[in-house]
Amino acid sequence: MDVRPRGWPETRAPTRPNPHGGALPANCYREKNRYNSRLPLANVAELVDAPDLGSGAERCESSSLSVRTMVFLARRAAQSKRPLRLLCPAANMNPHLSALQPYPFTKLRALLEQAGRPPGHLAPISLSIGEPKHPTPQFIIDAMTRSMGGLSTYPPTKGAADLRETIADWIARRYGISRPDPETQVLPVAGSREALFSFAQAVIDARGDARVICPNPFYQIYEGAALLAGARPYYINSQADQGFGYDWSGVPEDVWRKTQLLYLCSPGNPAGNVMQLDDWRTLFQLSDEFGFVIASDECYSEIYFDEARKPLGGMQAAVQLGRPDFRNLVSFSSLSKRSNVPGLRSGFVAGDARLIEQFLLYRTYHGAAISAVVSDTSVVAWRDEAHVVENRRIYREKFAAVVPILGQLMDTGWPDASFYLWAKTPGSDTDFVRDLYAATGVTALPGSFLAREAHGVNPGAGRVRLALVAPKAHCVEAAQRIADFLQRG
Repeated sequence: MDVRPRGWPETRAPTRPNPHGGALPANCYREKNRYNSRLPLANVAELVDAPDLGSGAERCESSSLSVRTMVFLARRAAQSKRPLRLLCPAANMNPHLSALQPYPFTKLRALLEQAGRPPGHLAPISLSIGEPKHPTPQFIIDAMTRSMGGLSTYPPTKGAADLRETIADWIARRYGISRPDPETQVLPVAGSREALFSFAQAVIDARGDARVICPNPFYQIYEGAALLAGARPYYINSQADQGFGYDWSGVPEDVWRKTQLLYLCSPGNPAGNVMQLDDWRTLFQLSDEFGFVIASDECYSEIYFDEARKPLGGMQAAVQLGRPDFRNLVSFSSLSKRSNVPGLRSGFVAGDARLIEQFLLYRTYHGAAISAVVSDTSVVAWRDEAHVVENRRIYREKFAAVVPILGQLMDTGWPDASFYLWAKTPGSDTDFVRDLYAATGVTALPGSFLAREAHGVNPGAGRVRLALVAPKAHCVEAAQRIADFLQRG
């Protein structure tokens, strides 16, 4: 007979014969306090006093005693109309998952729980998350509405030709270079985040001691992508005395020899620093010597403050340095921050045709093509610059209002680009964020959560990231609360 209580779902775990009828999972465990969450819950007390149950987690092998116990428990559960809970070992998972650290915002939530409730008369203001809050332009919303017919078709992995051509045109206009080939050098993606992650899975050969160089502090996707691809991250610390740039000469030669991928973020997150042409020259020379690929994350490229000084892009630098084929370089960009459409999930990768070809092959199986609705909407967004200029004006006004309030107190300065202030704290960054929230209801992100301790130091410690994404009035109010908090000591 089948010993499972009525309504007990079928298990997909491997089964072994049950001499009393039915089937039992091959490697079931029973335990007083831990149970397979995929199975229905039961009252633990109904199961604990069963004969021969034992205590703790005890493996149910094929002995008749274990089978009798399982049958007893199943019948007890059926009689009480309470299904039996079993603990089955999880399926084999990628062992690299255990190397992943909690995401910064997971750490932040735990930190703020220590703070308790902020004063009730103060409305909370979040400066912690870099999510654009400016309204999505109406013409983009209208374009999406017109594109809804695209829901009825599967999208091509390579992306629609119209979108690839539009992106190629935009790259040429923005960076003043020849139009990249939309057939071989441009690939639409579902936002830069998924592309930055999946690119590492396509690039890394984990059979050796593969290394991936990450800026430190950094966008956490770089580290996760490296680890899950089977590589080891090497962190290169930002240097405050170098405008939060990097000393590439400090990377040991044996690390360069093992490096397969190098992530960059320019303009940087969190400091807003922009890579200069000499930096690119150094990295291109190292890439030629050691053969690694450069992944240039440029999602903040359109948030800057001087219309006459646009941030230098990787492809632009390559052309200026005599590398029009963009060898070993792929740039990543997105509409999210440029056009205030973070929910659209639309961006592109562009660069070395050889790398794009292999990445396209990978993505054929990865399955992250963007729909025709998103594609058609993206074409409209990439073709318009007026809304981007207006977006920068709003950010410029916010920085002009906030920096005078916090500049001297927190050594903020103006970033080269992006919408962050990388502000110095008077002591521990985590204590500052916790106590600031408790006293004022303002949320900031500890800099140490964005970095790893490397070479004897955590380069994010003693700083906080303030994202000026909220409306101007909220940003100013938050800055005034922070200033009052600091002045009270």
